Amino acid sequence: MSPGYALIVQVGLIFAVFYFLLIRPQQKRQRALQEAISNLKAGDKIVTSGGVVGTITAVRDKTFLIRSGEKSILEVSRGAIAELDAGEEEKKS
Repeated sequence: MSPGYALIVQVGLIFAVFYFLLIRPQQKRQRALQEAISNLKAGDKIVTSGGVVGTITAVRDKTFLIRSGEKSILEVSRGAIAELDAGEEEKKS
C-alpha cells in the first residue's frame, strides 16, 4: 500500500467515526423532537429555545399559544420548541 492510500483510508475512518458517534445520534434526536412537536396538544408543558417554560393553551397551524406565567400568554413558532418539559413527577421516576 502506498502512503497516499493510507492517508485516504485514515481520513475515511475518521469521517466514519464522526458520522456514527456525532452526526447520526444528533439526527435521531432531531427526528424524535420533530415527531414530538407534531403530536403536541393543549396542556403539554414545553421549553422554548429561548428558555421560556410554559404550558400550551392552543395549537395553531404554524404556532402555539403558551401560558408562561399567571397572566402571560405568548405565541411561539413550532421551530422555537427546544424540548418537552417532563415535569417534576416524571423526573423523579
